[in-house]
Amino acid sequence: MADIKHRHSGAALRVPAPERAQSEWRAPDPLLGLAELLFFAYRDFTGEADAVLAEIGYGRAHHRVLHFVARRPGLKVAELLRILKITKQSLGRVLRQLIHHGYIVQRPGEIDRRERLLFATASGQALAARLAAAQADRLRQGLDAVGPRGAESVALFLAQMVSAEEDAYSLQRALTQSLNAAGADSHEAPDAWTRNRPYRITPPTS
Repeated sequence: MADIKHRHSGAALRVPAPERAQSEWRAPDPLLGLAELLFFAYRDFTGEADAVLAEIGYGRAHHRVLHFVARRPGLKVAELLRILKITKQSLGRVLRQLIHHGYIVQRPGEIDRRERLLFATASGQALAARLAAAQADRLRQGLDAVGPRGAESVALFLAQMVSAEEDAYSLQRALTQSLNAAGADSHEAPDAWTRNRPYRITPPTS
């Protein structure tokens, strides 16, 4: 290990020798290989949608907001904040652009007028569908390669990767849809999901 003088303090810093650093990098945790696969998969999964978004000056933040609003008509702003785990300021900037460009409309709640409910317009639905099309093709290609049982394992793996703090009912819906797309029976989703989760899934009471 070499000693290097800091140019301001004059103190000696201990720097790992290059050959040791190289040998340590060659023996990482085996799971880092899987982490790299996730990186590459996510890079290419978002790539086609990124290109479409760039055409209109949007980014992934716009895509995330539009995706959930299009999938859940009447979504509350407060719920969207919880799903995305971003600040009000960050959401406000993106939401204002989507509303200004006619992709999303905001309406007050029917019971509580203070609530802000979000809906995708026809243009918003069309853009969301266009963004989803390329991603669906890539997902279908991967699922076809692993077969129905493998696709079920993929869906369960991704579900288990999500933090236990996430809303269980929302995740059950996404997981059930994934299992159905993979050819599994919809009743398998709750049992498979709760097998290794610290809580059970129950529909919301309101």
